[in-house]
Amino acid sequence: MKKLIGFAGIILLLSLSLQAQKTTCAAELSMQKQGLVEVTSQVPGVLVELKYATADNFMKKDVYGCLTHAYLQKETMAKLKKAQALLEKEHPGYHLLIYDAARPLSKQWELWNTLTEYPPAKRRTYVADPKEHSIHNYGSAIDLTVADEKGNPLEMGTKYDFFGELAYPKEEARFLKAGKLSQKAIDNRLILRKAMTQAGFTAIDYEWWHFNAFSRKVAKQLFQVVP
Repeated sequence: MKKLIGFAGIILLLSLSLQAQKTTCAAELSMQKQGLVEVTSQVPGVLVELKYATADNFMKKDVYGCLTHAYLQKETMAKLKKAQALLEKEHPGYHLLIYDAARPLSKQWELWNTLTEYPPAKRRTYVADPKEHSIHNYGSAIDLTVADEKGNPLEMGTKYDFFGELAYPKEEARFLKAGKLSQKAIDNRLILRKAMTQAGFTAIDYEWWHFNAFSRKVAKQLFQVVP
C-alpha cells in the first residue's frame, strides 16, 4: 500500500512539474536554455522591476507580457554581484534596482518601431537598431538605478527612459551649473556609476541608467541573441 501511495505521489509530482513547465513564460524558457540566469536567485540583494513588463515606460504599455524576471549571462551576473557588494559596503541598506536586463530581439523591434518621430540616426541614441542588435539582446547589458533601505528609488534628475540631454551623464556639469540638475541627483548618479564601473561595467554617454558588461563586438563573439 505504501509503495502504491509513493508511486502515486511521484506521478502527481511529475504531472505538476509538467503543468508548471507548460505555464512558464516562453521567453524565460528560451533564456534558460541559452544558459542565462535569473538575477534574484544569484544576487538576493538586487531588486527587480522590469519597466517593459508594466505600463510605466515610454511606450505606455506592457511590452514584455509574461517576462517579469531579470535574466543575465553568468559572466554579467558575476559583475552585478560584485557591484551590489560594493554598493552595500559603501552604503549599507542600499540596493541595485533593475529596470531591464536581457531583452528578446523581438521586443527590441517593438521599441525601435515605436520611436517613429525620430530619424534612424537620432533613434539609435535611445534604442539600438535591431538590425545591429542591442547588447541587451545578448544578456550583457543592464538598465538600473539605486534604491534606499525601503526600496524607494533615489532621485536621479530624470525618470528612466527619459529622452533628452538631462539624462546624459556627459552633460551633468552643464546642467548643474544651469540649475536644471541638483547636486543630490548627480551625487546619486555617481553612487550608481561608481559601484557599476568598479565592478567592471561600462557607462554610456546618453543614459545614466545603462551599463554594459561587454562591448557589442565581444558580446556577439561570446553569446547568442535572445530571440
